[in-house]
Amino acid sequence: MYLMWRSKMDESVLGHRQRLRERILKAGVDGLQDYEILEMILFSALPRGDVKPIAKQLLLQFKRIGHVFKASPEELKKIKGMGDASITILKMIEIATHRLLQEKIVERPILSSWNAVVEYCRLSMGYLKKEQVRLLFLDHHNQLISEDSQTLGTVDQVMLYKREVVEKALQAGASSIVIVHNHPSGDPTPSKQDIVLTQEIQKAVQTIGINLHDHLVIGHNKHVSMRSLGLL
Repeated sequence: MYLMWRSKMDESVLGHRQRLRERILKAGVDGLQDYEILEMILFSALPRGDVKPIAKQLLLQFKRIGHVFKASPEELKKIKGMGDASITILKMIEIATHRLLQEKIVERPILSSWNAVVEYCRLSMGYLKKEQVRLLFLDHHNQLISEDSQTLGTVDQVMLYKREVVEKALQAGASSIVIVHNHPSGDPTPSKQDIVLTQEIQKAVQTIGINLHDHLVIGHNKHVSMRSLGLL
């Protein structure tokens, strides 16, 4: 009796998986809910059993699908059903996404691929739980030379020193800089401290002939450009 019930359950799960696959092949992922996307990802790690409860619990715990991918292995292991195989797949997708977006801005003029830059920063930084600052160093063709990630700060503050920015820009041989930092709250509105520090850095790099092109503040689903706001 148990084996018959188990067999029917497996058939139901397999049928559900097949229907999801067919939806993706016919219409892509645009019509899928976030939990269904997570289901599809978890299928390969958990070939048997119903993964829908796990997918829904991940979203219940981390609120957004972006937060799921940014969660640490330790946090993910607290979710019932999440083992090493499932966590590894989530982390590999996070890494692959980061690399793909990074490729879009390497060896291309930053200013002509600005949307790709913003998307890269938003996806790689928008769901971090602590503030982080990244410095993008550009050559005189506005191509990316290198990228520097500053030490993670607290939930609402990260330290950025003018002298350190100047030194790193000189070491990189940069002609201009883009500063990017995230607000873990999800609201990208620059704080008064953000604005003052940015303008001080702008003055400091101008003295050595380097242009501060912009300072982007990244939220969960949106960003703010200080240059667009007239603050630079």
